[in-house]
Amino acid sequence: MCFEGSKDACKHVAPSPSGSSGRAGNHQKFGNSTQIIPGQITTQADLNEWEQTNILQAQRWLDRQRKPAVLTEEFCRDLHRRMFNRTWNWAGQFRQSDKNIGCAWTQVPMRLGQLLDNTAYQLADNDNVVMLDEVAARFHHQLVLVHPFPNGNGRHSRLTTDALHRLRGKTSFSWGSHNLVAPGESQQQYIEALRTADVGDVGPLLQFVRN
Repeated sequence: MCFEGSKDACKHVAPSPSGSSGRAGNHQKFGNSTQIIPGQITTQADLNEWEQTNILQAQRWLDRQRKPAVLTEEFCRDLHRRMFNRTWNWAGQFRQSDKNIGCAWTQVPMRLGQLLDNTAYQLADNDNVVMLDEVAARFHHQLVLVHPFPNGNGRHSRLTTDALHRLRGKTSFSWGSHNLVAPGESQQQYIEALRTADVGDVGPLLQFVRN
């Protein structure tokens, strides 16, 4: 399913929750293996394990931050870099080509900036938990939709949204309480919720992320 407007508008197909630009598990990775940093990675299982270790290191770094500037381009890029800097040499760098999801690559900095500014405005001087959840869910959906990086966008957008909650002193989303990278019922529910949010209804996504 793909929703498109003008030539420069963001387009959204069902994303891989892991953040690749295709079906879950079908990463671009071994089609572009020269971009992998560790030379010992030879299988998809090796890569999955290495990425997960890298992401856990980024989570531990994030847990040590007292008041990170979550709604800034610098933070978004730095978090992505820390999530994948031991795995991919493009970690933290905006994509340089169009994908089957996301805005035109040349529009990424502008559209990301608009999303960050709009979210900051919506949250200004407002600690209402219900409102925060809705704003955070829309932020997550729109960050996936912009698709700033070559890969890892799903995982990055979820961790960024968690950071936004913690910054406000609130409990992070549960994200369905299941592994969204592995194919299964939870992953499919998540994808369907994102599709519904594409047409403006964030209700199913809100229900899923707090399930």
